[in-house]
Amino acid sequence: MTLLFEINKYSIFIVFSLLLSLINPAQASTKELTEAGFEKYVAALKKEGLTKGYNTAFINRAFSKVKFHQRAVKADRSQPETVETLDTYLPKRVPDWKINKARAMYKEHLPLLTEIAKKYRVQPRFIVALWGLETNFGKIMGNYNVISALTTLAYEGRREVFFKKQLWAALTIVQQGHVSVENMKGSWAGAMGQNQFMPTSFLAYAVDGDGDGKKDIWGNPVDVFSSMANYLKKEGWNDELTWGRQVKLPLNFDTSLAIPKNTGSRKNWLKAWTRTEKTLAQWQSLGIRRADGTNLPTVDVKAALVFPDDENGRVYLAYNNYKSLMHWNLSYYFVSSVGHLSDRIKFPPIQ
Repeated sequence: MTLLFEINKYSIFIVFSLLLSLINPAQASTKELTEAGFEKYVAALKKEGLTKGYNTAFINRAFSKVKFHQRAVKADRSQPETVETLDTYLPKRVPDWKINKARAMYKEHLPLLTEIAKKYRVQPRFIVALWGLETNFGKIMGNYNVISALTTLAYEGRREVFFKKQLWAALTIVQQGHVSVENMKGSWAGAMGQNQFMPTSFLAYAVDGDGDGKKDIWGNPVDVFSSMANYLKKEGWNDELTWGRQVKLPLNFDTSLAIPKNTGSRKNWLKAWTRTEKTLAQWQSLGIRRADGTNLPTVDVKAALVFPDDENGRVYLAYNNYKSLMHWNLSYYFVSSVGHLSDRIKFPPIQ
């Protein structure tokens, strides 16, 4: 079984790995994928779409140019499992050029970001950090037609239920008039726009930030930033807190006080958080200090202890906002990269 917190992938939402662990590998490898089989599958999907309330004209138009993307299947079946540590991962995910670009983008968009921050109570630096890590500030959104990619992966069969759910959500987005089928571009897995929302996430979190009647996460910065802020807000973000901080452990520290590295599910991870969180004063009394050896802040805040690698690697005290970022992508490495980039946007202060 793939363990959720050992996956160090670039911006492909981590839930895929859990779902992948539930399939039958033998079944996946023996299914023959053909153009004829794909066409038959599309015909069945069109009939199913009618039962879901989409009208015939819409269904025919939505699937009129659908294509089988063998590259999407290949990408899905061969996701890299590179062994990393956070010390090797962060320099690649958050290089100096990206930090400099993030700071420039923050400064350029600060008036808009400030307005959105007041409305959703999410600090602008975290929006910019997510934007930079997901799509390199909107430059790399993927060039797959989302309807075709999702149809292909549903036909491939290993996670048919999941990808069909995303497909129907994608059709609903088109039906609502937010984007055309032709312009609905994304990754091979169907993640869309500058914030790489899956269709179901779009329906849950996307926002029409400027009131023009469309939720355009592909080309409208107001909608892009507002949707990201809305996501974090709905998942419990508190703008009075940061995300966490790197800390040092004392000698012979009881590592059972940390969240276990591999809890197996988000539900179990949250239970472990509740069971292990302590106030900063309590962590201070246990000998934990800031990374530079100084005392922890004297504020009444609770935090949980996490080891992205193990107790010999980087160690973090994670605040409640960490949980919001883990909802975005259930990966210690991803959250650490967001936090690291957001900190580099904040310090030193941008002039």
